[in-house]
Amino acid sequence: MPAEWEPHAATWLGWPHNKSDWPGKFAPIPWVYGEIVRHLASGERVRMLVNSAGHKAQASTYLKQAGVDLARVQFLRFPTNRGWTRDFGPIFVRRDGSLAVARFHFNAWAKYKDWKKDDLVAVRAAKQFKLALIDGKIVLEGGSIDVNGRGTLLTTEECLLDPKVQTRNPGLSRYEIENVFRETLGITNTLWLGKGIAGDDTHGHVDDLCRFVNPGTVVLCHEENPQDVNYKPLAENRERLQGMHLENGRAVEVIDLPMPAPLFFAGVRLPASYANFYIANAAVLVPTFNDPKDRIALGILAEVFPDRPVIGIHAVDLVWGLGTLHCLTQQEPVLTP
Repeated sequence: MPAEWEPHAATWLGWPHNKSDWPGKFAPIPWVYGEIVRHLASGERVRMLVNSAGHKAQASTYLKQAGVDLARVQFLRFPTNRGWTRDFGPIFVRRDGSLAVARFHFNAWAKYKDWKKDDLVAVRAAKQFKLALIDGKIVLEGGSIDVNGRGTLLTTEECLLDPKVQTRNPGLSRYEIENVFRETLGITNTLWLGKGIAGDDTHGHVDDLCRFVNPGTVVLCHEENPQDVNYKPLAENRERLQGMHLENGRAVEVIDLPMPAPLFFAGVRLPASYANFYIANAAVLVPTFNDPKDRIALGILAEVFPDRPVIGIHAVDLVWGLGTLHCLTQQEPVLTP
């Protein structure tokens, strides 16, 4: 599985349509998508999943008004339940000189009942683009893993090994999961962090707390306030990383990424995190939260991605869906690295 910063052929997105994901706050969401797509399309094709001709027409209207060149957008009639493409979309790998789709099964984070359309998207993608389909045979969301493109993968015990809460694969051991990573994604080295952040509806996705920014370096969310519920688990994750090694035996370099102040809406703690950024060809898109830490996070990421602009995307409305930019996107790498 290539790293996210490697060149993309396209980014996959699902046009928003399930209003229950943003109850009472859906109206601004298509405009946020418009801003996301405008930046993506400047450097790569966008493959947009739509449910119908009417859905496509609606998306086209919003995107055109947002200044998107529609010639850079390919609409795919793939029915979806939701728009969290990172978690159910095709995960692309390079195998035997070709691109292939690693197909994992999706059950809506072992929490919701509407998932059967989403579960078929990876299969439809492989068929549409005539790619081999590698069946991982387990339930796994794309947001639960992050890779450095050299054989090392990050994930969390809370998401993949909790035996009681949102259990994706009951009875499956750490060893068996690592074997699946090896066989489907070419992973030789799995790094297990502990818990995720507060407000995370997925129960521990790693893309909300720790991300590779180059083959040997991660950014890790850091909470300064000892009274905050995130303080202890994030500190524990940092301790774990200090004792871990990459596939080549070297230590992992860790850069602290601040957490924004706790963000609530309707009394609900939201999983606001700068770690949910997306690395596109022409930019790194970073969620921002009208917080003083926004500029600090953007500055840190600008230093680690000197080859492309780092752009903030207002995500206060978006995160009411309990996810932001990385959760919505899925990269399709070019065949040749």
